[in-house]
Amino acid sequence: MSFLDLDINLTDEDIAIKEAAHKFAAEVMRPVAKELDEMTPEEVIAPKSPLWTFMKKGYELGYHSFFIPDTYGGMGISAKQQLIVSEELSWGSSGLTVGIGVCCFHVFLGCMVPEEDIVDRFIVPYCECKDASIRGCWGITEPDHGSDTLVAGYPSFRDPNIKANCRARLDGDEYVINGQKASWVSGGTIATHCALFCQIDPSMGHAGSGIFIVPLDLPGVSKGKPLNKIGQRDLNQGEIFFDDVRIPKSYCVADQYAYESMLEIVLSTTTAFMGSIGTGIARAAFEEALIYAKERVQGGKVLIDHTHIKMMLFHMLQRVEMSRAMTRAAYEYNQNTSSPAEEYSIMAKIGGTEAACANTHDALMILGGNGLSKEYLVEKLYRDARSTVIEDGSNHTLAIAAGHKIISTYPRLP
Repeated sequence: MSFLDLDINLTDEDIAIKEAAHKFAAEVMRPVAKELDEMTPEEVIAPKSPLWTFMKKGYELGYHSFFIPDTYGGMGISAKQQLIVSEELSWGSSGLTVGIGVCCFHVFLGCMVPEEDIVDRFIVPYCECKDASIRGCWGITEPDHGSDTLVAGYPSFRDPNIKANCRARLDGDEYVINGQKASWVSGGTIATHCALFCQIDPSMGHAGSGIFIVPLDLPGVSKGKPLNKIGQRDLNQGEIFFDDVRIPKSYCVADQYAYESMLEIVLSTTTAFMGSIGTGIARAAFEEALIYAKERVQGGKVLIDHTHIKMMLFHMLQRVEMSRAMTRAAYEYNQNTSSPAEEYSIMAKIGGTEAACANTHDALMILGGNGLSKEYLVEKLYRDARSTVIEDGSNHTLAIAAGHKIISTYPRLP
């Protein structure tokens, strides 16, 4: 049994996939992430940036398609294996993991309704791409709307008085798109395609939205500056603007009548995925603290011999194991049912990201002043962890939405 994986049912293939992902995370991702963390947002995406070294190697290994079935040329790995990969990559860098993961988002959604035109035009070329020249992003947050766009089923979600910043209008056989997506679009300023979530029918509120695949080289598309932020500085994020952008009607993956159900399916995947990213950060923080505690001498003995350090390390490992177990259980369940229990994926997201925050805090305390120094990985992990509690939905807002679903769905106790 691996010290950091209680699952006794891992197959030889699972273990091989895990070891390969860890090797890539250790040898490629961590060194690149360290370089990118010291750069400006503009330098991160510059032509000679080490970001592109990572992206190209990641594409060569197929990590850009680990969500995609092998039917279309993707990695075709199981739900459990997807989370094994995401945890290992996030151990290397959560920002880079999100960055390469979101590249497939337009294709991931296209696979849910694999019309021939979508398969030939978007899915197959993406899966065959090995040079990172095709990159997607997820355009959902807006200047006036953040986590409130992610609470399908919550009363405000269907409020017709809540107007979106980005809207699509059907004009014959085309949709015409106008508006803006906010600075938090991961990969937004470097993407070639966008999985765009925008409003079609304002009378239905956010529920009256649709999902579109939008090539970002179309007339009327423009992009803002890359966002400068405290954590995940190795993850490019930025605005996208749409000015009378026309796309064929066939590029609509889900219209306003299918949108809310489709969104729940999408979120049951993305929120649990974020929980796995949190697990990777929490594990990295635990390992850094454990290594340091075995070497650092204080009060005449190594830190590991101090009782309270042992207690802290115990709780750090406990969080890793509990987060991993919850995340895998929720993700595997929701990937293998036609009616996902999104509230459990939200539990996984909140549990994993809070574990990341708690473990990076404790790691910083164990390292003391060194934990604040950029010479040590813990300082970056601490900043990156703070990003995850807001990423893909603020934990507070997601908890409110999940709580509403729980009390609405489950029978009243006697």
